[in-house]
Amino acid sequence: MSAEPGTVRPGGRTARVRAAVLRAAGDVLAEQGFAHLDLADVARRAEVGKTTVYRRWGSVTGLVADLLAEMAEESLPRTETGSVLGDLQANARLVRRTLADVRQGALFRAVIAAAACDERTAEGVRRFYDVRVAEWAPCVEQGVVRGELPFGTDAAEVVRAVSAPLYYALLTTGVAPGVAAADRAAEAAVAAARAGVFVVAS
Repeated sequence: MSAEPGTVRPGGRTARVRAAVLRAAGDVLAEQGFAHLDLADVARRAEVGKTTVYRRWGSVTGLVADLLAEMAEESLPRTETGSVLGDLQANARLVRRTLADVRQGALFRAVIAAAACDERTAEGVRRFYDVRVAEWAPCVEQGVVRGELPFGTDAAEVVRAVSAPLYYALLTTGVAPGVAAADRAAEAAVAAARAGVFVVAS
C-alpha cells in the first residue's frame, strides 16, 4: 500500500525541498490563514516547481498535515527539574512562548480554526498534540513514582490540563497569556492532580 502524500520522510535534496515548502506553508498560514493557503503560491515562495508540490502533497490539507508532523518532531524536548510542578511549569512556559511568538501564535490559530471544518487538518492537529503530550507525560509519571501525585493519575490528562487554559485565553481574547498565567495553569493542574481529580479507575 502506498503512503499518503506528504508522509514519507525524505533525504538529501528532497529533504531541502520539503523544508522550504513547509516553511513557506507556515508563512502563508501565519500571514493570511488557512483559507489563503494555495499550493501554487507555496511553490512560488519556496522556489520549487508547482508539479513537485502537487505530486508530493497532493492537496492543501496534505501539506498542512505534513507541516504539523514536522512541528511536532521539531518541538523542544521536555524539561525535567526533579519535581512535577517544576516540570509542568516548564511545559506551560514553553506553550506560552510558542503562542506569544508572532509567527507561531498566528500559525496555531490558523490551523486550529481550519481543524474545526476540515477533518484531515483536525486529524493532523490531534496527531501533533498526541506527540507533544506523549513527550511530557513522563514528567507526570515520574511525579507519581516520587509520591508527589496519587497512583493511577492519568499523565496525559494532566499535561492537557496544563496547556488547555493557555490556548483558551489566546483563542477567546486574541492575546497570548503571560508567564504568570502559564505558572498558574501548571499550579492548578498539579493541585487538581494531587487531589486525585485525574485518577482513573484500574
